[in-house]
Formats: sequence, structure tokens, C-alpha cells
Amino acid sequence: MTTIFGKAAELWSEMQSDYQAYVDASYDKALEYCSGVLVNVEGRRLHIDGYTLFQGHTDRAYRYASPELIEYWAKTSRLTIASFEKQWMQGRPEFQYN
Repeated sequence: MTTIFGKAAELWSEMQSDYQAYVDASYDKALEYCSGVLVNVEGRRLHIDGYTLFQGHTDRAYRYASPELIEYWAKTSRLTIASFEKQWMQGRPEFQYN
């Protein structure tokens, strides 16, 4: 592994860990806000796990989210890993080029 690739892999791993912490915290807050109701009727029929709605494709998340969860996301936002990564990188001054 090259030095540059090794540093990139290390950086990605750090970001991934921070994203997982964000997802876990968002899930916990949503559970409280939504009184435990994260999945809509169709999602429950398909045995969709509410936690999975906090990661992955936005279309799938909103398709199976309860109205309460959609309201929660409207107030707090739902970051995909790509959105989170962009914000995460912007917070790292060594990657700020003007």
C-alpha cells in the first residue's frame, strides 16, 4: 500500500466511525421524538428495521418512514454518508483550498 493510499484509508475509516456515531445518535433521538414509531405500515408489513432508514438511499428511507420520522427529519435533517463526508471534510482545515 502506498503512503498516500494508506493515509486516505485511515482518513476514510475515521470519517466512517464518526458517521456511525452520528447515525446512532440520530436514531436514538428519533426513537424518543417518535415514541418508538419509526416505520410506516408498509414498512412494518415488510419487516423493515427502523435503524436501516438512517443509512442508505434517501428514497427507501422516506418510502418506509413513519410520518413522525419524516417530521423529525424535517426538523433535524437526515444526512447520507456522502453529505456527512462533505461536511466532515469541510471541518478539516488541512483540506481547505481557496
